[in-house]
Amino acid sequence: MTVLAAEPAADPAAAPLAARRELPPSMVERMTLILDAFDGRSTRLTLEDVARRTHLPRSTAHRILDQLVRLSWLEHTPFGYRLGQRALGLGGRDGGFEEIRVAAAPLLHELQIKTGMVVHLAVLEGAAVYYLDKVGGRFAGAVPSRVGGRAPAHSTALGKALLAWLEPEQVDAQIGQAIGRLTSRTIGDLSTLHQELNRIRQRRGLAFERGECFPEIACVAAAVRGPEGPLASISLVGDAKMPLEKVAPLVVDAARQVAVALHPNLDSGRRPRPVPGAVPRAAGPTWSSQTLDRLLAAGENGDWL
Repeated sequence: MTVLAAEPAADPAAAPLAARRELPPSMVERMTLILDAFDGRSTRLTLEDVARRTHLPRSTAHRILDQLVRLSWLEHTPFGYRLGQRALGLGGRDGGFEEIRVAAAPLLHELQIKTGMVVHLAVLEGAAVYYLDKVGGRFAGAVPSRVGGRAPAHSTALGKALLAWLEPEQVDAQIGQAIGRLTSRTIGDLSTLHQELNRIRQRRGLAFERGECFPEIACVAAAVRGPEGPLASISLVGDAKMPLEKVAPLVVDAARQVAVALHPNLDSGRRPRPVPGAVPRAAGPTWSSQTLDRLLAAGENGDWL
């Protein structure tokens, strides 16, 4: 009878060593492993999810995730990590924003037809707003903005409407080094900016600016808010003497409708994440007539700024 040689017993201590040898040797490979773990634009992963999918040690995964967040390849939200603006934009400059553009387009045109004013759609990119769309009227040529252009976030109603719904620490990190004056009316320091952002929250998200970015231009804006924070903002633009308070409710309602188009469950009890110190949002799907009357009265009394 032939006797088969027994397989040598596995060395328990050798398994961790073998696993370590199989880890990708370079940082580029490890970063690629982590980015590949996000298999869709809407994928949300915790640190534990990433470590499990990549088979990287938890401490290694955490260190690389932090670097990817700092470089905007990923974004860290209260619900986990997701692809950031840099990763989403690889397929084209608007690769990460096309869904917002499509949802907002009919409402931007409706706003322009109702008011005859220039309408903007923008997102926040670091310390600047990035213009996704511009719908113009006769006044369009006098507004020095363009699709694909940028402007300092702290000097625009679009930017302030978005910054108002970020944590104060995020505002400091994104705007702190870039804050400066473009005109005599531009907010020039973080303390004043935080006061203005608090006033915007007290107005339930309505942001105004008159001559802060360009001397002869005024804007009113409101943020399109999702479950995890601000997604974009919409503004109406006029000359610096135009009474924008009268059209403010139209901007708010358009921003709400875009938010619902992107996240239909927002109107079924799920609300955007609150910011500390912010006034809670009204329970209804839109602002009450009493609230709008109070806002308009405040504007007529010069209490916006």
